[in-house]
Amino acid sequence: MYDSQTLRAGRDADGPIPRRHLLKFLIPSIIGVLLFLIPFQTGESVNIGMGMMANGLQALLGEALPLIAMVVLCVSVIVTLYVKAANPAWAKGGHFGDMFQVGWLWVVLRILGAIFVVMTYFQVGPAFVTASFTGGVMLNDLAPVLLTFFFFAAILLPFLVEFGFMEFIGSLVRKPFRLIFNLPGRSAIDATASWMGSGTVGVLITSQQYEQGFYSGREASVIATNFSVASIAFSLLVINFVDLNHLFVPFYFTVVVSGLIAAIIVSRIPPLSLKADDYHESVGCQICEENTEKVGLFRYSLLQATRRAADAPGPGQLTKLALINVIDIFLTLLPLVFAIGTVALILAEFTPLFTWLSYPMVPVLELLRLPEAQAAAPATLVGFADMFLPAVLATNIDSELTRFVIACLSMTQLVYMSEIGALLLKSKIPIALWELAAVFLLRTAITLPIIALIAHTIVF
Repeated sequence: MYDSQTLRAGRDADGPIPRRHLLKFLIPSIIGVLLFLIPFQTGESVNIGMGMMANGLQALLGEALPLIAMVVLCVSVIVTLYVKAANPAWAKGGHFGDMFQVGWLWVVLRILGAIFVVMTYFQVGPAFVTASFTGGVMLNDLAPVLLTFFFFAAILLPFLVEFGFMEFIGSLVRKPFRLIFNLPGRSAIDATASWMGSGTVGVLITSQQYEQGFYSGREASVIATNFSVASIAFSLLVINFVDLNHLFVPFYFTVVVSGLIAAIIVSRIPPLSLKADDYHESVGCQICEENTEKVGLFRYSLLQATRRAADAPGPGQLTKLALINVIDIFLTLLPLVFAIGTVALILAEFTPLFTWLSYPMVPVLELLRLPEAQAAAPATLVGFADMFLPAVLATNIDSELTRFVIACLSMTQLVYMSEIGALLLKSKIPIALWELAAVFLLRTAITLPIIALIAHTIVF
């Protein structure tokens, strides 16, 4: 007799898998893979299906997107203040209660995000807020990307996560992922979605999987801070920005190698290793990893996948879930991203904070034999504010070797407050701001010497 979950799907482990269950697993999963995991060549760039849709919508809406972002943030503040004041019945408990029945810190951050976007859109107020490289970056560069990417991600993610593909891949690779990263195999999907599409999409998958009981708090924290790798498309943008596009292959090789080594180490040391393997209290643990020897690994993985597909929500439920996800992301996440991201960029661009913090990095860079260590030091830490800032600072450095190291480092640090950090703080994943900063510093300390070593011995 095999596990009760298999029997509940209407079959035993030795019998045939019902064709309808198999098709219900295969068709949506293939669509999800094509949308999120398969890279396509589009002109001179590489993108995924969902990214191409997002780019198409971005091109269609064009200059209207900053206005849409401003309206969304203002609506968020109005609805949040109304809920805080009137406590309407529709906001008591459930999805909308989670969105708008929030503490005053989150209310203040939503208001701050809306104020920043209004000031930047109308170009009124202090220059340090409205400048093209602070509020302008958030409103004109980041907002169009986030609005379009999150819109399609929220709608299309069910194809990837609700019809058994996570169970299929997770069962297949669970042993090597447990051995190497001390993580469940399904986290391979998060990593692939990040590499091929967007780090924010990877975090979104991780957050949803945690809330549904498929990751523990420790697993979700490790995955979100170590596998939310920037996409290939963004990697191409960074290497071209620092004028080293002829070194893209060694650049990406260095990023992957150093990033994987960091993931192996960081997942096993504090603060992440000290986190409890507790599951989201509202659902508990939804994973049951049985012995597969009697069935075979592939068949067991297929059984797990078709069981999940058989229990997948119908079109009506999926539509409702997608709409709730879109509303949640637009009205609760975007204000947080704008507030934290703008403040981080202001600190990076208008204060000497990161320059002061980077003084200890100068002798480290000199020890690693990197030219222009004094100029490069701030770029090693400013990535905590925004992933693209190190590349911006690196353009003022003459040494190709140093620019290469800074570009690689910016891609492996992963935790940056203008996007990933804000998304994690808003999510239900149990990770605090100080832990994000600690992971950022740990990944910097681990990957920097590896990158320098590869750069010295292989690239230059």
